Amino acid sequence: MKRRIAILGATGSIGRSTLDLVERSPERFEVVALTAQKSVAALADAARRTGAKLAVIADPGRFDELRAALDGSGCRAAAGPEGLVEAAACEAEWVMAAIVGCAGLVPTMAAIEAGKAVALANKEALVTAGSLMTDAAKSSGATLLPVDSEHNAIFQCLAGSRSQHVSRLVLTASGGPFRERSLDEMSRATPAQAVAHPKWSMGTKISVDSATLMNKGLELIEAHHLFGLPSDRIDVIVHPQSVVHSLVEFVDGSLLAQLGSADMRIPIAYTLAWPERMETPAERLSLADIGRLDFEKPDLGRFPSLRLAREALEGSGGEAIVLNAANEVAVEAFLKGAIGFCDIGRLVEEALGKINSSAPQSIEEVVALDRETRERASLMVSERCC
Repeated sequence: MKRRIAILGATGSIGRSTLDLVERSPERFEVVALTAQKSVAALADAARRTGAKLAVIADPGRFDELRAALDGSGCRAAAGPEGLVEAAACEAEWVMAAIVGCAGLVPTMAAIEAGKAVALANKEALVTAGSLMTDAAKSSGATLLPVDSEHNAIFQCLAGSRSQHVSRLVLTASGGPFRERSLDEMSRATPAQAVAHPKWSMGTKISVDSATLMNKGLELIEAHHLFGLPSDRIDVIVHPQSVVHSLVEFVDGSLLAQLGSADMRIPIAYTLAWPERMETPAERLSLADIGRLDFEKPDLGRFPSLRLAREALEGSGGEAIVLNAANEVAVEAFLKGAIGFCDIGRLVEEALGKINSSAPQSIEEVVALDRETRERASLMVSERCC
């Protein structure tokens, strides 16, 4: 039987890559639902191509436009938060959670509570509500499948292993575009320079996070929730070639690594076909052509975001929520030219020091703390600009 799937965030980078794989194997997959934030034309086109039954636009003001674009297709249109939850909890067995930001929290939780196999591409889900979501998955029987290349690599390396045999996890980081730049050079970095990732083609926000190493800090928090290991058993190492996507060290001293080209269709395909595998069009590695693999420790002096993320993980409350929200505000301000590149980490550290946070007991509390942090971080940006 075909695997029935839903893609939350179908018009983004991850969503488009997922659709590419699905459309290459129509005999294996049936698209049930697709969602997008504002891209009506792209959503309607994808729905028509795949024969989706439901298409949801998150912006309620574009519902009529979507309904008109789907006229005669047999695909039903919906909109707003309720529509996103409907798509997440529909009859699909597998759900790609790729809605960016806290907007993806509620629909992702809906998919988990419905007991789906949930492919997690939304970093904010586990960073801000990790314990809530893993507890919900245990209760509902949902399976959490990591899409991030690093966590997917660990997931692959752990296949068939017992948790008591795992010594530590090692996340690899490319180092971003400023790996060899001085603090002075980084302080004068432009948004165009920050988003010019040397290996991966990504959106602007995640590209800036890679440049500050905040991306790796968020992945550190995610890894804790996904795999249940404490902070002191999760390491980060810089690997500029981005060939080794992460490693697992076992108690006997063995290290297993997952290698692959820098193509997100590889980890997406692993989650799509899990527990089987499927072919992808990704470029095959030639280790002889690569020639060498380099590794180095991250410089926490030049990249304080990684230190801040680890401190947030080791906190006792909602520090990770503050970290994530303040970082999003800071990155947006940097991209608009309101603050400098090095100000991103400074603003996040200031927010962590000023905003009191207790451990959230519900998604609503996560959203409330996220909103408060964004408001206060925005004021901090304004104060720096004056």
